[in-house]
Amino acid sequence: MKTLKSETGWKKKRRPEKGKKQAKMTETFISPRGHTWEEVEKELFTSEEIAECDLKVALIGELIKARQERGISQRKLEDLSGVKQPVIARMEKGSTTPQIGTVIKVLASLGKKLVIVPLEQK
Repeated sequence: MKTLKSETGWKKKRRPEKGKKQAKMTETFISPRGHTWEEVEKELFTSEEIAECDLKVALIGELIKARQERGISQRKLEDLSGVKQPVIARMEKGSTTPQIGTVIKVLASLGKKLVIVPLEQK
C-alpha cells in the first residue's frame, strides 16, 4: 500500500482490490482526522443531493465524451451550437449550472439528445 499526503492534509492510499486475480489499484482519500471522502460526503450532504450531483457529473461526462469522440474543440462546438466557448468550458469544468436550453443546444450539436428514463433502483 502506498500513501501520499496532499497539501490539504488529505492522504491518498492506493491498494490492490481484494478478490481480483489481476489486482486493480483503488484509491481512497483519508482526511487529516482519519475519515474517508464517502464518510465526509454522507455527513455533509443528503442522499438526494448526492444523487443530483452524480447525475450532473454523468451528464457532463457524456457531453465531454461526445465532444472528444467527434474530435472537436470547445471553440468548434461554439460555432456549431451557438453557445460561447467560455460557457462550454465552465460546463465541462462543473463550475456552473447551465440552463436546460443550453445543455440541449450543445447536445444537439453533438448529435445527441436528452432522454428521461427511470432511475436505477439501489
